[in-house]
Amino acid sequence: MAAVVPKLKLYTNHGCPWAHRAHIALSELKVPFEEEIIDLTVPRTAEYLKVNPRGLVPSLAVDDQIITESAVVANFLADYFPSTLAPPSSEANGALARARIAFFVDTYMSKVHVSLFPIIKAQTEEERSALIEKTVGAVVKELEPLLANAGPFFNGSKELTLAEVLTGSWVIRLWTWAKYGTVPQSLVDELSSKAPNFARWAEAVSKHPSVSNIFDEEGTALRTKRRLTGQ
Repeated sequence: MAAVVPKLKLYTNHGCPWAHRAHIALSELKVPFEEEIIDLTVPRTAEYLKVNPRGLVPSLAVDDQIITESAVVANFLADYFPSTLAPPSSEANGALARARIAFFVDTYMSKVHVSLFPIIKAQTEEERSALIEKTVGAVVKELEPLLANAGPFFNGSKELTLAEVLTGSWVIRLWTWAKYGTVPQSLVDELSSKAPNFARWAEAVSKHPSVSNIFDEEGTALRTKRRLTGQ
């Protein structure tokens, strides 16, 4: 661990999947931090806009410095506090390991995450089925091979890595929202049948305490369904 632990304050909202990334990292690192909840349903206060002029969460105060954007925050924490999340780039094969994590995260976000809300918002069964087929096909082609050695986490790790920090908040939504009719159960069933490596990984990620501890499964599912479909 770093020799000097800075004073950390996380500006967050527990319902926001982007802020959720910072929570996963901080939980795994077990470093103390102060938390301030930002209400995302109302205009941001002038005080918070001084912290983050974009008005988004998360923002992380590190002593008297502010870091914003979820991936930047997560990568900073992984760099500042050496851990099993990711090896330092200066280590042998460290830069390669970080590159593989970055590629995996980019693949997940561009092939799976990008389809999640369109599937929820689909107006017809034909449209929804086509989106599910496209998403499952992308997982089988792009992600399934990258998880062949998951153990149960990325690249054979028994602990969460930066790959799970940056995707876990979306994985748990994909994998649990079918219980509430927000995500079609057929999507989860198809992934379980055709992409077993992905399914085992997603199940392990969703059940990990660092991913699930702030997650309101039912509340986020129903709010998202109502927001996207009006139901």
